Amino acid sequence: MSTSTQIGLLILLAMLAANVPFFNQRIMLMGPQRLSKPLLWRLMELVVLYFVVGGVGLALEKHGGQVAPQGWEFYAVTGTMFITLAFPGFVYRYLMHRKH
Repeated sequence: MSTSTQIGLLILLAMLAANVPFFNQRIMLMGPQRLSKPLLWRLMELVVLYFVVGGVGLALEKHGGQVAPQGWEFYAVTGTMFITLAFPGFVYRYLMHRKH
């Protein structure tokens, strides 16, 4: 698999993972079905999924060669990007008015 394909798949995985907490009512996709999940649980899931996607990215980087050292700036930028990718799910869950 080429490097550009790996990057594209990682971005798609990040987009999916960032929105999962907002589109289901289960805690960490495994817990019991709930009527409504609090925002705090959704944010904690978002942090856990950020590290899961980061682990996948690290594994892909390690598979491709040497792992580059990262400073705090890298984590600040990727965390901000992950939160930005979660915006559609947040809008769907909290800002759209749906008829019941």
